[in-house]
Amino acid sequence: MAGHSQFKNIMYRKGAQDAKRSKLFTKLAKEITVSVKTGGSDMTSNPRLRAAIAEARKNSMPKDNVDRAIKRALGGDSADNYEEVRYEGMGPGNVSIIVEALTDNRNRTASNVRAAFNKLGGSMTPVTFNYERVGYLAFKAEVGSPDDIFEAAIEAGAADVESDDEAHNIYCSPEDFNDVRAALESKLGEPDTARLDWRPLNRAEVDEEAAKTLFKLLDTLEDDDDVQRVTANFDIPDEIMERLSS
Repeated sequence: MAGHSQFKNIMYRKGAQDAKRSKLFTKLAKEITVSVKTGGSDMTSNPRLRAAIAEARKNSMPKDNVDRAIKRALGGDSADNYEEVRYEGMGPGNVSIIVEALTDNRNRTASNVRAAFNKLGGSMTPVTFNYERVGYLAFKAEVGSPDDIFEAAIEAGAADVESDDEAHNIYCSPEDFNDVRAALESKLGEPDTARLDWRPLNRAEVDEEAAKTLFKLLDTLEDDDDVQRVTANFDIPDEIMERLSS
């Protein structure tokens, strides 16, 4: 993955162009609904909702879909009582995987996640010791030079910045996230991505055969309707990534 930051190289997430649009919109709507239920419908005081709507816009989700998700939350529809759950496991190549989901049926989701791990060379086991919890913001590369963004981020209270040809990736402690986001938004505008996330402390280098099975596992997890985000600490050499993507 030449030209990508270390964090991008160890994150795996199917893009909108690889997902069925209806499934993607369902996941985005679910996040909006939960965001409203947990923090209210005012975006100025609910950063999670602001981030969820920004993600919906980035993926061209129709405004009507966004409005319906908000109305469902405000209406207290019992069918939308989703629970946030997290699963952890090891995948092929000793890759640590964190699966975050929103579900109305824990047994169903746990069974699906466990089946995916078992079928594709993985196992369910704690792995968060391989990660740190961080606030994460991403801005397009054109918003400023790496030096300018680094200076702005440090002044805002961020802990680390990684810039490449595509984006500026900014990290801070979870406790400082809202303050860092507000300070950077005032200078740089709305970020492409802003959320609490998992940042790997180490990476697992994966060979080509293990990578093939790993990607099948990650695809299977991502395709589950309840799964919102999958994080994995894999590191795959550029030449292998080129062969697998060709």
